[in-house]
Amino acid sequence: MPISHSPFSSSGTFRETLRRKHRVKGGDGLILLALAVVPLLGDHYYALGTQVLVAVIFALSLDLLVGYTGVVTLGHAAFFGVGAYAAGIASQHGWGEPISGLIIGGVASAAVGLVVGAIVLRTSRFTLLMLTLCTVFLFGEVANKATSVTGGVDGLLGIETWPVFGLFEFDLMGEVGYYFSAAVFLLVFAAMRRLVHSPLGQSIMAIRDNPGRASAIGMAVRPRQLLVFVISAFLAGLAGALQAEVNQFVGLKDISFELSATILVMLALGGSGRLYGAIIGPVVYLVAQDFLSKDNPVMWELWLGIILVTLVLFAPGGLTRLFVRIKESSGR
Repeated sequence: MPISHSPFSSSGTFRETLRRKHRVKGGDGLILLALAVVPLLGDHYYALGTQVLVAVIFALSLDLLVGYTGVVTLGHAAFFGVGAYAAGIASQHGWGEPISGLIIGGVASAAVGLVVGAIVLRTSRFTLLMLTLCTVFLFGEVANKATSVTGGVDGLLGIETWPVFGLFEFDLMGEVGYYFSAAVFLLVFAAMRRLVHSPLGQSIMAIRDNPGRASAIGMAVRPRQLLVFVISAFLAGLAGALQAEVNQFVGLKDISFELSATILVMLALGGSGRLYGAIIGPVVYLVAQDFLSKDNPVMWELWLGIILVTLVLFAPGGLTRLFVRIKESSGR
C-alpha cells in the first residue's frame, strides 16, 4: 500500500509550503533582526530608528503608487502632511489616543487623495506630474496661511500623545515611540505584501505595464488607479500621523515639495516596484545622512550627493535590483 506523504512530512517541505502560502522570505528575518538590533545600540538610536521607520512607511505608500501602479508623483508629501496635521489638530482638541490618531490621519489623507486623484488621474505623463507638484505647493501654502489652525511657520505645538493602550507612556528617550513605530511598520508591511500579491495588485501591475491592453480586455483602468491612489494616500497619512504623535510637533516641512523629492530619492535609491526597495532606500539614506552630518556638519550634503550619484551610476535600478543581479551572477 503506497504511503501518502503529508506536505509537512519534512522540514524542507514545510518551509517551502510556508514560503509559498505566506510568501515568507529571507529578507523578513533580516528586517526583524534589524528591528531587534536598534535597542542594543543605545538609547540615542531610538530617535533615528523611529525616523527611519516613519520614512519606510511613507516610502511604501509611494512605492504602491509609483512602482506598482506606474503613477509618478512629486506631491506625495501633501498626504503625509495632511495626516500629520489631522492627528495633531485632533490632539490639540483633546484627543491624543495614538491608534485612533493614526486612523484619523489616514482617513483624512484618503479623503484628500480621493479628490486629488479624481482630478489628476484624468491626465497623464507631464501634466499629471505638474498637477501633483501643484498639489503639494497648494496644501503647503494653505498650512502656511491658516495660522489659527496649523500654527503657520511656527508649526503645530501642544500635541499630547496618550500612553499606548493606556499603559506605555511616550518617553523622552523615544523607546516607546520606537516600539510603537515598529509595530505599525510591521502591520503596514504585511498589508502591503498582501495587497501587491492580491488580484488587485496583479491587475494594477498589468495596467502599469500596458494600460491600453488592460483596458482592451475589460479592466476598469481609472477606477483601479483611483482606488490605489486613495490607499496610497491613506498609508502616507498614516506615516504623517505617526510622526506627529512620536515627535509631538508638525511643521511646514512635513507638507513640502522638499519632503516629496527626498522620499522619491529614497525610493529610487532602494528600487521601486519591490517592497524591500522601499525599506532599503530610506535606511541607507538616513543612516548615511546621520553618519555624514556628525562627521562633517558643513559638507555632509556634498558627500551624500556623491554617494547617491555613484549608486545611481552603478545601480540604476536601485540597490535591490543590484542585489538581484549579483545573486543571479553568483548562481551561474
